[in-house]
Amino acid sequence: MSHLIASQKVIQHYLSALLTEDEPLAPQETALAETKKAELNRLLAQATPVAAPVENVVAAPVQTQVVQPVAKPTVAPVVTETAVPVAAPVLRERAIPIAERLAVTPPPQLKVEKAYRQGSFQALFFSVAGLRIAVPLTELGGIHELGPINNLPGKADWFKGIMLHRAQKIQLVDTARWVMPEKYDQGLAEKLNYQYVIMLGNSHWGLACDTLVNTIALEQDEVKWRETEGKRPWLAGLIKEHMCALLDVDALIALLAKGMNSQH
Repeated sequence: MSHLIASQKVIQHYLSALLTEDEPLAPQETALAETKKAELNRLLAQATPVAAPVENVVAAPVQTQVVQPVAKPTVAPVVTETAVPVAAPVLRERAIPIAERLAVTPPPQLKVEKAYRQGSFQALFFSVAGLRIAVPLTELGGIHELGPINNLPGKADWFKGIMLHRAQKIQLVDTARWVMPEKYDQGLAEKLNYQYVIMLGNSHWGLACDTLVNTIALEQDEVKWRETEGKRPWLAGLIKEHMCALLDVDALIALLAKGMNSQH
C-alpha cells in the first residue's frame, strides 16, 4: 500500500511540472519573424525626407504571422488501482475425537499445605494393639463409642462393617489389620479390645481403637515430617519423643476409598 501511494505522488508531481512550464515557439515560426523584422529595418533606413508636399504615405501593413497555439498534450488520467482487502483465512477447528480427549493427561494437582504444618498444633493420641497413633485435631471428625456392627460380605478383610450412629452409616476400619497387616495374627486379634471410633475428617470412615490416650500440643521440630512421595502416603510423619505415627487424614481417606491397605 505504501509503495502504491508513493507512485501516485510521483505521477502527480510530474504532471504538475508539465502544466506549469512555458511552451516555446516552433523554430520555423521564429526564423520567419526575424526575417520580417530585418526587412522592415532596412526599408526604414533607406527612407529620406522630400521637399515637395508631403503626401501621406501609408505604410503597407506588415503582415503579422499569427502563431497558432500549440495544443497541449492530452494526458490520460492515471487510474489508481484500489487495493482490495483480502479476507483472512478462516481457521476451522478440528473436531477432537473422544478417544483423544480422554487420553489427554490432566495437569498435576498442586498439593495444598496443611494448616498444622505451620507453628504449633494439637493432636489426639490413641492406641491400637499397643501402637500409638496421632491425628491432628483439625483433621478429627469426631469420636464415638463403638456400637453394633453390620458385616458386609465381599469386602476387604480390614473392613469390619457398617456402624449406625444417629442415622449416619460409619464405615468401620479394623485399624490393627489395616496399619500392620504383616503382624496381624490370631494372637494379636485376641488381644484387641476396640472401644472407640475415630472419625476421619468429614468422611464416613472411622478407625476402631482400643484406648484414647491424650491430646498434646506439638511443635514443628518435634515431628520428623515426611518430605518425599512414596509408599505409605497416609503417614504424615513420626512424633519422635512419643514414638508415634502421625496420620495424613486426606491420604488415608483416599486409600480407604480405593480399597487399599497401608502397604500402598
